[in-house]
Amino acid sequence: MPRPVTLFTGQWADLPLAQLAPLAKSMGYDGLELACWGDHFNVQEALSSPQYVKNKHALLAQHGLQCFAIGNHLVGQAVCDLIDERHQSILPPHVWGDGEPEGVRQRAAAELADTARAAAKFGVKTVTGFTGSSVWHSIYAFPPTTQAYWDKGFADFAKRFGPILDVFEQHDINFALEVHPTEIAFDIASAERAIAAVGGNKRFGFNYDPSHLAYQGVDYIKFIRQFADRIYNAHMKDVWWGKGDGTVGVFGGHTSFGDARRNWDFRSVGRGMIDFESIIVALNDIGYQGPLSVEWEDSRMDRVHGATESAAFCKRLDFKPAAGAFDAVFARDKQA
Repeated sequence: MPRPVTLFTGQWADLPLAQLAPLAKSMGYDGLELACWGDHFNVQEALSSPQYVKNKHALLAQHGLQCFAIGNHLVGQAVCDLIDERHQSILPPHVWGDGEPEGVRQRAAAELADTARAAAKFGVKTVTGFTGSSVWHSIYAFPPTTQAYWDKGFADFAKRFGPILDVFEQHDINFALEVHPTEIAFDIASAERAIAAVGGNKRFGFNYDPSHLAYQGVDYIKFIRQFADRIYNAHMKDVWWGKGDGTVGVFGGHTSFGDARRNWDFRSVGRGMIDFESIIVALNDIGYQGPLSVEWEDSRMDRVHGATESAAFCKRLDFKPAAGAFDAVFARDKQA
């Protein structure tokens, strides 16, 4: 059976889940990857109320939808980040608190650990999210930046995420980092370094998303094979690059998404430059059996139109791996 195609709800948080669920079904989705913002999934309510969990399951079942993962990217971002006023707009009030940076980071870490506990109560095995980074701001090595400086960033990540991963282990939940600019891991090299920083902890893996790798020039197919045993979730998201008018480069020029000057921008799945055929082959080769979760972002397109065609594209593209070698039946003892 082909993999289920799900919709990540993070970009749909303006719609209550009771409205989004039937819409997602009508757009062709088999399930939802529930974001921990809007009213889609509340970590603290899931921990405090068994009825809350039952009601969420009942709502999904009513519309024939499944859930394989919950996403807490916004809180995760604050665990390792250098906190500023931008974080207040994305964090729950009880995590932001008085805004004192270290307090915010510690409350975000506690909330992410609670997300593992809530996932266990909800019956899913994967939490997708971000880590933030204390050294992302130094991505360009000037003033001259030593490896010792960056080592401190990975050490800070290990110190903050070690206890979080202990909770994930206690509850048999995997944390899947969406490798992404602004995170501790944003390409293959930094992903390897992040794994090493947490001592190879198997609870730390990846939410594979090719869109954040491709425009950087990272081999996004190699990423799958490099981390075959750590791909815990897969986002289907498209991007194009080498576009624009030549005035904005890879770093974005402080322009907004959808600005025609941009060198790269996210596209509806199948309308960008990602080689999804090779992605499906590679996911089959590593034995990935999880969902294909559409994270829909395209500043130029109506989202219902785009999310509908994205679901159809993924279902048309996906296929079961071969049950055996195609030439095995040449042997006489295999013939009818």
